[in-house]
Amino acid sequence: MVSPRQIEEKELRKKRILSGALEVFHDHGIEGSTMDEIASKAGFGKATLYYYFSSKEEVFCAIMEKGWKPLWEELQTIIHSQDSDNDEFFIDALCKVANIILKDKNLYRFLFTAPKAITNISEDLQSWRIYQNKLYDSLRILLEQSISKNQFGNTDSEILFKAIGGLFHGVLFLGNEDNNQVSRNDIKNLLEQFLKSTKEV
Repeated sequence: MVSPRQIEEKELRKKRILSGALEVFHDHGIEGSTMDEIASKAGFGKATLYYYFSSKEEVFCAIMEKGWKPLWEELQTIIHSQDSDNDEFFIDALCKVANIILKDKNLYRFLFTAPKAITNISEDLQSWRIYQNKLYDSLRILLEQSISKNQFGNTDSEILFKAIGGLFHGVLFLGNEDNNQVSRNDIKNLLEQFLKSTKEV
């Protein structure tokens, strides 16, 4: 029987592997990275690395899930714990999700740019897409609710949804190294900027 301590140790090893792999992928790209480099950066031998992951593609997918899953889980917590009739509900939800992003900027910078570099990864390995799609679907529902209350004027829902995508990229440049927090006003200002730039295109 596996003890709680053994489970904790396994999770810590996986965390070290993913952290090391993130650095390797950042320095060399996904295609240019090797399992040897990932093992070395994590401080393990290759045998230990292969115990947890069979390929660098599997490591990559685990990193992606590490980022997308908590964003979706936080949004679900917000949806089920707050008053959706609150006029600021949608902004509050975006603010809380954005602050998760700020807690691990390196991870989310990678997360938001890496999919463009994905090649030859089996769909069976891409488990993070489940959480990504659930997150987007939930945000769309919240967005439609806000639009129905005329909280964004006559803005088209697709344009506003694109603005939200831009917001998650832009939020990586907000906050500071001491607190890594953004406010409701920060989120409102970012949305306004992206909406304005989208309309000008």
